[in-house]
Amino acid sequence: MSVHQELAAALRELEATMRATDQWRMARPDPIAFESVEPFCADTMSLPQWLRFVFIVRLEALVEARAPMPAKCEVAPAVEAWLAQSGVSGVERQMLIQAVASVDRLVTEN
Repeated sequence: MSVHQELAAALRELEATMRATDQWRMARPDPIAFESVEPFCADTMSLPQWLRFVFIVRLEALVEARAPMPAKCEVAPAVEAWLAQSGVSGVERQMLIQAVASVDRLVTEN
């Protein structure tokens, strides 16, 4: 299995995890929200919005194009910090962190 195929599978798993933990269903941010220059669009989106509408979409485009991986990906710590403050249950929190960490590992190691 190529790294792009592995990443596609990890992104599908992240989506499934977000759906299972009720972090997927949300309104699409206004177009102006995507113009943020803050990390994770923190000033214009919630972290789940950013994961769904920016992170996953950009990595899916990378997979489709069979483009080179970025040098590193370190999103899991931000997800962990956000989830700790959001009231998401411990089990769901761990599921989400693990799903994002898998994506981080695949991108960074390749």
